[in-house]
Amino acid sequence: MNETYLALALFLVYWMAVIFLKQRGVLDKYNITTYGPVLMIRTTRGLELLDKLAKPRRYWRIYANIGIVLMFIGMAAMFLIVVLSDIAMLASMGENTLPEPGKFNEARNIFLIPGVNEFIPLTWGVIALIVTLVVHEFSHAILCRVEGIRVKSMGLLLALVPIGGFAEPDEEELFGKKEAEEDHPDPYGDRRLGIVIDDEEPATPTIRNEETAGKKATRNQRARILAAGVMANFVVTLIAFSLLFGPVLGAMSPLGNAMVAEVSEGSPAYAAGIRESMVITQLDDTSIADVQELLLYLDSLEMGTVVQVHAATDRVVSVYDVKVTDPEPDIKGIMIQDTVEGSPADEAGFEQGMYILSIDGKTIRTASDFTDHMSSTVPGQKVTVEISGEQGMTREYEIDLAQHPDEDKGYLGVYTQGTGYVATSLGFSAGEFPAREYLELLRSIPSMLTGVSGWVIILGLPIIGFTGEGFPGFSGTLAQFYEPTGWADPLGIGLFWIANSLLWIGWLNFYVGLFNCLPAVPLDGGHVFRDYLHAAILRFTENETVAQRLSASISATFALLILMSFILMIFGPYLVHGF
Repeated sequence: MNETYLALALFLVYWMAVIFLKQRGVLDKYNITTYGPVLMIRTTRGLELLDKLAKPRRYWRIYANIGIVLMFIGMAAMFLIVVLSDIAMLASMGENTLPEPGKFNEARNIFLIPGVNEFIPLTWGVIALIVTLVVHEFSHAILCRVEGIRVKSMGLLLALVPIGGFAEPDEEELFGKKEAEEDHPDPYGDRRLGIVIDDEEPATPTIRNEETAGKKATRNQRARILAAGVMANFVVTLIAFSLLFGPVLGAMSPLGNAMVAEVSEGSPAYAAGIRESMVITQLDDTSIADVQELLLYLDSLEMGTVVQVHAATDRVVSVYDVKVTDPEPDIKGIMIQDTVEGSPADEAGFEQGMYILSIDGKTIRTASDFTDHMSSTVPGQKVTVEISGEQGMTREYEIDLAQHPDEDKGYLGVYTQGTGYVATSLGFSAGEFPAREYLELLRSIPSMLTGVSGWVIILGLPIIGFTGEGFPGFSGTLAQFYEPTGWADPLGIGLFWIANSLLWIGWLNFYVGLFNCLPAVPLDGGHVFRDYLHAAILRFTENETVAQRLSASISATFALLILMSFILMIFGPYLVHGF
């Protein structure tokens, strides 16, 4: 809450500064226009470069024509997502199963503003947003010159942070005067808060020559110009993700899965220098891959034995001498979250909150212990399960295992959860993160793109991730589990900076490109959709007036439907559960 107030105060100070500079005429002096707190910063620098870049016109047109095809594919996909989301939400509201409002419904998370949106980190988000704006708008501007449309200026929209960008073509040449006046009454309506990035900014008065006066782009020319921005975003996405999921993730290697979860200040481990979040890679001469191997090694030692613990902090491995203080630390087992109705566990009376301590005399301390032991059983096998219930009371159950529904092994019928960490005889608790498995899962994402699930994972990767936790990149505790190898070894921590930049550049370009495909004016896709719809209706009716009215009405209906859909997604949970 304090951070929110600080951000609000900073924004208000910024807005007051904008008002002061505008009143003094400073902003007008530098051709900066204000719309409330939004600054439109124009420049004519770089316009000559556009003409040079636009010379291979044939290749740019091929590039943009591919963009038109991709835009229609994205248009259909995004509209389908919107419709299915509406149906699912309305069904949940009717069945009273709609989840309560969460962080996905918070106002600050609606817009893609780095540092404000809690899912988007400030540093990597700003880098990604700048790249997204530049390639999108620069691509629009180049195609304008390819098609002979004059570009008046280019610029940036700023509201304390960059929130959008624009290329400023001659709107009469691109859309025609009448259409420009009717369709674009809002001087910056489709560039707000970085979500929508388009290319139709109102311009300061300029003198046009006779060659370009009154010219209007054809439908195909206009479509190529509008689709170029989306195409640029998709190309950048392809490049960024190809590098991320290819050589960058390929140059990462997991240090291990075992991590120091807790260590008390008075313990020998703390005195030796062991601290939380260290990754344990080795004990004496034995490599440690996970918590199970850590516990197995410690079980073989006697009290008083000094163990050399190899632990990594920021990928630097150090050795710590720690004495075994308790050969049998307090073991709590793994907790039962729930039981499957009609399963052996359910019939035996297992309940949520109980702990499985052992099976057939084998101590169960981690989820891996439980999974490994159950994998060695067969259907019909009788096992003895030691359970800890309320107040630590233990009891043994004789249970006949059932047939596992998916595999050829015994089935107990419980959903289990580790305590998150296990006590060790070295005086600290160890936790486990499946670093190797997680890295392999990330590397496998490109192979999933042959199905719908892969695209869904890509679209929601930084926010939802694989199991709802999100993948914001390699930072904090997550980065502790990996080290650069091979070609990236000299880069050190720089490899993780590259990975984070590529992740957010790829994702933000993908999201913005898809969003702009939506068939809703003033988005790029909305203009293209209306143009081609007008052409189709005109061909069918052979009446220009009917074609204009029908295409405008249908386009407006689609835009309104999409707008209402987003409002429903944001406020639906509040309408059901209250604000």
